[in-house]
Amino acid sequence: MDSKQLLNRVTQQLKQASKDSTIQAGDNGAIAHEPTVEQKEAINQIFELFRFNYHNQFLKAFPDLDTMIMAKRLWAKLLADYSGQVIMRAAEKTVKDSTYLPNVHEVLMRCDIADVHGLPSTHAAYMEACRAPSPKREYSWTHPAIYYAGRASDWFFLANEPESVAFPVFKRNYELLLQRIQQGEEIELELPKALPEHSSVPLPRKEQQERLHALQDLLKD
Repeated sequence: MDSKQLLNRVTQQLKQASKDSTIQAGDNGAIAHEPTVEQKEAINQIFELFRFNYHNQFLKAFPDLDTMIMAKRLWAKLLADYSGQVIMRAAEKTVKDSTYLPNVHEVLMRCDIADVHGLPSTHAAYMEACRAPSPKREYSWTHPAIYYAGRASDWFFLANEPESVAFPVFKRNYELLLQRIQQGEEIELELPKALPEHSSVPLPRKEQQERLHALQDLLKD
């Protein structure tokens, strides 16, 4: 891709951003979908990362401050569903994979929450949930989120329905858990308490008496 093609691609994005950049407000004048401070900081850091790694391409794509501001608005709009941490890591992965200045859609495709947090992909998690033996709680899960997504989907349902039916249900439950993890929640598996080595249930009265008599007989000898 030459510089002219790159500039045309960015120009098209910015034209769309200009259409979308009109701030939508309710009756009370509140701004809708305002990006968080964390998201704004992440996008600013990403643009600095791009400036450093794609210096000449970057300057051609964003020749002035107004153009850059419009681009950042577009990024904030399209990446609004992801935390600053996820956005930043996705951008870093994009830089590693790309020789040319990435666009927002290339970063968006890498905003995989599971991958960012070191969890299996949704389909890999589904396969693990289907193949895990019983008792499910005692299985050595790759991550507790897989167990809870499987339990919420119903183990019998996963085992007896075809993937075309069961996977969408599991996918929804797993992604809900991923969103909770993204928001900083720690999900841990509560293991059942181990049984005591010795039973604390008292012996029947008759057996107690028989053992007492046997002990008395031994003492007589």
